[in-house]
Amino acid sequence: MLTAAASTDLNTVEYVVFGVIAASMAIAAIRVVTAKNIVHAALYLVVVLAGVAALYVMLAAEFIAVVQVLVYIGAIVVLLLFGTMLTRAPIGTTSDLDNEQRGVSLVVSLFLLGVLGWTLTKAFGWSHMPETPVQRTADVGNSIFQSFVIPFEVVSILLLAALVGAVVIARRD
Repeated sequence: MLTAAASTDLNTVEYVVFGVIAASMAIAAIRVVTAKNIVHAALYLVVVLAGVAALYVMLAAEFIAVVQVLVYIGAIVVLLLFGTMLTRAPIGTTSDLDNEQRGVSLVVSLFLLGVLGWTLTKAFGWSHMPETPVQRTADVGNSIFQSFVIPFEVVSILLLAALVGAVVIARRD
């Protein structure tokens, strides 16, 4: 059984780990949208998605973390890079991808951050996450393959259509 001091130390370590993961995700997310090289942007996206998987592990949702790694890092980012290479898009640093609307984008993003923060605070207040996970892996699997089987299959077909479309566009010449 944990003593009160050991429990406090464990909570402090969790907060520090969360802070490191959140900071690395925030920096990588900013670099995703500011990188002038599409391959570098995709690699920064991998850091963001790996951070999300790490947060799932901290929430004791290991199955969702593994699915995050397999589906998003293993499939979506590879599909993004595959589509980039198939369409023969410029892979190196390109200066003509930039424009002069950085100020407007900063204002809009800060506004959206404020709206999101206000909405989440209004919906959940300052309540804490429960100590024990509320869903088991079996519940998630049953939910996906019983209740949400149609949306799951629609997303699968949509991803397949996007891949076929990228091949058709790339092989048009």
